[in-house]
Amino acid sequence: MSDILIRGGRVLDPANGVDLARGSVRVRDGRIAAVGADLPANGARVIDAEGLLVCPGFVDLHSHLREPGFEYKETIASGTLAAARGGFTTVCAMPNTEPPLDSKAAVDFVLGRAAAEGVVRVLPIGCVTKGRAGKALAELAELAAAGCVGFSDDGSPVGDAAIMRRALEYAKIVDLPVIDHCEDPALAGGVMHEGWVSTRLGLRGIPAASEESAIARDLALAAQTGAHVHIAHISTAGGVALVRAARGAGLRVSAEVTPHHLALDHETVMGPSRGSGRGLAYDTGAKMYPPLRRAEDVEACVAGLANGTIDAVATDHAPHAVQEKLCEFDAAAFGMVGLETAFGLGLRAVATGALSLERLIEALTIGPVRALHLDRRLPGLGTLTVGAAADLVLLDPEREWTVDADALASKGKNTPLIGRTLRGRVVATLYGGELIHEERP
Repeated sequence: MSDILIRGGRVLDPANGVDLARGSVRVRDGRIAAVGADLPANGARVIDAEGLLVCPGFVDLHSHLREPGFEYKETIASGTLAAARGGFTTVCAMPNTEPPLDSKAAVDFVLGRAAAEGVVRVLPIGCVTKGRAGKALAELAELAAAGCVGFSDDGSPVGDAAIMRRALEYAKIVDLPVIDHCEDPALAGGVMHEGWVSTRLGLRGIPAASEESAIARDLALAAQTGAHVHIAHISTAGGVALVRAARGAGLRVSAEVTPHHLALDHETVMGPSRGSGRGLAYDTGAKMYPPLRRAEDVEACVAGLANGTIDAVATDHAPHAVQEKLCEFDAAAFGMVGLETAFGLGLRAVATGALSLERLIEALTIGPVRALHLDRRLPGLGTLTVGAAADLVLLDPEREWTVDADALASKGKNTPLIGRTLRGRVVATLYGGELIHEERP
């Protein structure tokens, strides 16, 4: 690999407290070789970062790459390309595939396919229960040895408290977190948030209590077992308050929030015509799990991220085929694609003044790493530490762009953002010192 010098941009590395208004990063042999205010080229290829933000590659704790079994929705190749375009150089792959990631063979397949066809790093997350059926524990020690960085039945909450308790006990032995999809199955039978919008549209609602009661149960189990529980895609003000109290009590708890739960509320389901007097749309692109909540919940999630209650921003990238969304709202699949729009959506909270740009970058880089202790396996991940893998992203926080379905690298086009303008663009992504994405002017 040739030497690369990224020069002239604002270099921001929250993990190391680096914030250079006009700095340089030298890459040599796929590693960070130096970070400084004014490094000489010395024959290196120079990338001009004037007016750009230079920071560690983003780390996503929550992506659905769909392979194996659902390649018509997404593949590891297309999903990791979408990740690169969104500035992500590491993605954690959720296990709701077919077969699910509940065996060493399934994990080996994902890792092999990622090595052969992926353009960024893929870290697998194994199942909590066999087949994600919630009946019997998967072989957690075997999954840990195979390379899993945590355990989750994401998309299928573990309804049996005794099963969850045993999962936490075994996960503690292998020192990995249980990544918790917190929904009470008895309350979560709706299709959007339970509130005035669901009432007006005549849609079945999912109450905030569905999430909050499940979080409360599993925080109690974490206190009982001393295990690490990670709350996935938190979406309610009550949920944020529960996590804050648990952290204050010294529990081993971490949490993530999605960009869409930081920027969109349940009115998005009414579509682009909302408030126009032209009638109501039922935007299936805005149907997701957990659902988009009230504006007050959005504010609480932003505040929780700003004050450190929530550790990380995670996309919950959930691609679907066109026919799974082009149907009645009740029949539509849950989820939206999120890798390519994460930075732009996250900047909406920055634009309001409720979240700093520095905290957003921290929550996309070192925050996820610390949440799941990924640096135990990959020292330097999420940082620009000298000697660490040269995973970097160049960002233009001011560039505006319109979300175009045809331009998305993901096979999934399911997002309520199609046709909308975002501010904040990923200009280039380097993985292991190799330029894997470069935005053309």
